[in-house]
Amino acid sequence: MTHHHVITGVTAATMAQGSAGYGLVENAALVIEGQSIAWVGPLADLPPAYHGLDRQDHGGRLITPALIDCHTHIVHGGNRAREFEMRLNGASYEEVARAGGGIVSTVAATRAASEAALLASALPRVDALIAQGTGVIEVKSGYGLDLGTEMKMLRVARALGRKRPVRVVTSFLAAHAIPAGADADIYIDTVCLAALEAAHAEGLVDAVDGFCEGIAFDTAQIARVFDRAQALGLPVKLHAEQLSHIGGTALAARYGALSADHVEYATPADAAALAASGTVAVLLPGAYYTIHETQAPPVQAFRDHGVPMAIGTDWNPGSSPLGSILLAMNMACTLFRLTPAEALAGTTRNAARALGLTDCGMIAPGLRADLAIWNVRDPAELSYGIGINPLHTRIFGGAS
Repeated sequence: MTHHHVITGVTAATMAQGSAGYGLVENAALVIEGQSIAWVGPLADLPPAYHGLDRQDHGGRLITPALIDCHTHIVHGGNRAREFEMRLNGASYEEVARAGGGIVSTVAATRAASEAALLASALPRVDALIAQGTGVIEVKSGYGLDLGTEMKMLRVARALGRKRPVRVVTSFLAAHAIPAGADADIYIDTVCLAALEAAHAEGLVDAVDGFCEGIAFDTAQIARVFDRAQALGLPVKLHAEQLSHIGGTALAARYGALSADHVEYATPADAAALAASGTVAVLLPGAYYTIHETQAPPVQAFRDHGVPMAIGTDWNPGSSPLGSILLAMNMACTLFRLTPAEALAGTTRNAARALGLTDCGMIAPGLRADLAIWNVRDPAELSYGIGINPLHTRIFGGAS
């Protein structure tokens, strides 16, 4: 039976496209019909057809779209806390790598873990994000670097969405790192592309990602992956310009990518290319903070060219062990000088766009009733707090 009710006693940050700032509606009412929003506006304007519905009053709290974490690596084996300790004690990255650390250690642990073990370790991470009002989580593969483990990671990612009330969007990321002793071109042609075909055939892939960087894959190698993705009808996205500038952002724009992520070393020309292609710039302050980067993304150039900016945790065991989307918002403001309104757009409307989703990320009629109600009155408080979780209630598909 479809349940219809009215949410009242809220200030609504609708995050509507084209709205100034938060798209605030004071003393708002939202009509929920089943899993969707039927109407939103000032309570005084509530249509008579809805006057007889049950009302849920929330005492003047703020309501926003449920948050969206559009870039994570939360399915993986093991952790790298020991490496963190080693680096703090003076070990170089080379010394850590010689000791079996780095991505090699995560690949080994992920390959060794069963699907059940990977699922059990990932569920608490999902729970942590849900507890902060998150309704959509993107999950990448990329710690297998072989067909079997990449498939295993993606199956676990799909299982997360069945085990918890959250939407999981998957990204195929076998072009994440070059396996030890492998030739990059041979790996792309014989392992990565074959794994992509197999994962797509099993319905495990929503988008195709890659790591375009001097320590990973060049633009020509990523282009071969993107060509195959497009032949399969899959959208693409890219880790680009994180550590240097080798043309990844321009490549992403050329392929009409959903997003270019990290982009610390992107240029104003890259910003113009992203704007022309409609590609979202995904900012990942957790990695910037963890690896002590000093070059921030060209945020003003993104603003000047009208490039939508999203924010993700990049939750991973190495460069961004960040499990808080709210802290990511704060860090985007403090480290990259985003405004709180830009930060909230970056975890709602623009994050949905970075995942190719059109039914969430805003409060508007016809969209999913994925909502977060907060123990605050001013939406800037969501980015202001450090280590604070003001969530009152999360609503997922109309149900709390």
